[in-house]
Amino acid sequence: MNSEINPPTITIALEGVKFHAFHGVFEQERKVGAEFEVNLEVQVVVSDSMRSDRLVGTVSYADLYAVCRSEMEKPSALIEHVALRIADSVRALSADIIHGRIRLRKLHPPIAAFDGSASVTLDF
Repeated sequence: MNSEINPPTITIALEGVKFHAFHGVFEQERKVGAEFEVNLEVQVVVSDSMRSDRLVGTVSYADLYAVCRSEMEKPSALIEHVALRIADSVRALSADIIHGRIRLRKLHPPIAAFDGSASVTLDF
């Protein structure tokens, strides 16, 4: 395999990150809030910074978390909208990001007699 045509990549992930946020269609959801879980992965081209053990020039999982936290703090009616905002902000972090996936789960949606979670998954 020619590494110039297919450069090596690495996946950086945040898994099971919990937030209390105010997303939802119903007024009560936007007042009281609910528990959410974010799972995010990004595939990036292996950089010289990674090879030389330097943070500068990499996609930091701390930066990924900061994006998620920032976007989760902005109330939205739809979790689809939140996932799209997170994806757009993550993409803006680095041109080295070649693929990403976010799964956003509302852990206890307000549905009568429903015991489970609701989620969206976005590939970007």
